[in-house]
Amino acid sequence: MERYYYDYSTFVKDVIKLAEKVKSYHPDTLLSIARGGLTLGHFLAVTLEMRRLFSINSVHYEDTEKLSTLKISNIPDLSDARRILVLDDIADSGETLTEVYRRLKKLHPGTDIRVATLFCKPSSSFSPDYCMREAKGWIDFFWDVDTAGNPRNS
Repeated sequence: MERYYYDYSTFVKDVIKLAEKVKSYHPDTLLSIARGGLTLGHFLAVTLEMRRLFSINSVHYEDTEKLSTLKISNIPDLSDARRILVLDDIADSGETLTEVYRRLKKLHPGTDIRVATLFCKPSSSFSPDYCMREAKGWIDFFWDVDTAGNPRNS
């Protein structure tokens, strides 16, 4: 599998472009899927000058290995939200985004929910409303690679 490094400076440029794209949607709530969407959520919230940033947990991968189960937990109370923008790093298989979207629609049927990712794969079963780049292999995100806890940096 071919691997690509996604660096900080490219990320910052993509966040600025994504902020421009989503401004017309006027989200009142940002919801990041942990862990992959957390960095995007933080940067986008700062760029859009928003304080309503929440997270939800999803476990579907261990390193580069896809797990046979999908666990969604820590769903915040978003009952007062009208326009939720769900954020993740990548629409890979699409299973996580599909399940998060399904659960949110069930909990908040009258809420406008859209999804934004940094990357999307053409083979994904879920198509985000906003996608910055097409993934052509495995993406090594700077926040996963350039950390003190990464054994590659020891």
